[in-house]
Amino acid sequence: MKTILIIEDNAEVLANTAEILQLSGYCVLTSANGKEGVEMARAQHPDLILCDVMMPELDGYGVLHLLNRHPATAYIPFVFLTAKAEKSDIQKAMSLGADGYLIKPFDDVSLLEMVDMRLQKVELLKEEFKRNGEGFDDFLQKAKGVGELHQLLNEGRRIMHVKRKHLIYMEGDYPGAVYFVHKGKVKTFKTNREGRELIMEVFKEGDFFGYEEIIENCNYHESAAALETSELYVIQRQDFNDLLYRNRDVSDKFIKILAGELMDREERLLQLAYNSVRKRVADSLVLLHERYQETEMPSEFNVTREDLSNLVGASKETVIRTLSDFRQEHLIHINDQGTIQLVNLERLRNLRN
Repeated sequence: MKTILIIEDNAEVLANTAEILQLSGYCVLTSANGKEGVEMARAQHPDLILCDVMMPELDGYGVLHLLNRHPATAYIPFVFLTAKAEKSDIQKAMSLGADGYLIKPFDDVSLLEMVDMRLQKVELLKEEFKRNGEGFDDFLQKAKGVGELHQLLNEGRRIMHVKRKHLIYMEGDYPGAVYFVHKGKVKTFKTNREGRELIMEVFKEGDFFGYEEIIENCNYHESAAALETSELYVIQRQDFNDLLYRNRDVSDKFIKILAGELMDREERLLQLAYNSVRKRVADSLVLLHERYQETEMPSEFNVTREDLSNLVGASKETVIRTLSDFRQEHLIHINDQGTIQLVNLERLRNLRN
């Protein structure tokens, strides 16, 4: 059962609205003032909030502002109840992050349609999508229906075909786009004054990259190049900003997709800083397994020793010696073409600890 919080200082409107929603099968919480409503929202985490604009002590704008400051309540759908129908008032409400508004007096049909619409849209964006081109298009279609955005990626997107070792962008470039890997593998890397590379991350099908600098509004911190022949969706900067900032529902879903990648990367960089070369080689092999293989079965991949050493953060000679040790310990197998096959994935994972 969905829970709806009503914040309204008019006792008659509060009682009537609550009765309509309860008769429709919703669990209803009520508050007669803004301060109490904020506390109730933080404690109960309702599925939807209906809030009057004009209230003493703390008005509806203040309620929305306070809820937006806390991650636990920032993405609860928020609908204003207002007697003011001026365009400027409506624009102010939406610019502050409201998800909708109902003009008082409203009838039961208008109320239930608004509530049902908002809750349905939230449920759509809770769905999980496949991390591939098909799932990406599915997400965009849901996002377009929810956000009513007019220029999303289906209109502004283009496909970029890149060959192995082809440079996609360079460290210091202005970020004009975000990229989504449809096929292939991409590395991001930094280069020191001597021209030595350090691979920061490897992206596979279903991953986004190049978005952090757009969010931070700065130039690219790293360079990006294809590890193998790849196909990328190129998302123009303005379309990305529209998708991320103009709709709270879409922003919530999109940020969750991106956040998982950041957590994995932070953990790998900590290991790179503090672990031995042996542990770092094991970690890099497991990372490549995860990028090249979708199952837990032993995988094989062809990666240049130079790229592997850049990923490990050690000299090529040191990495080759460590691979030789791993082969003697029957952790990996290397064929005549240089392809690495993981023989004992569990032991490699244990080496990282």
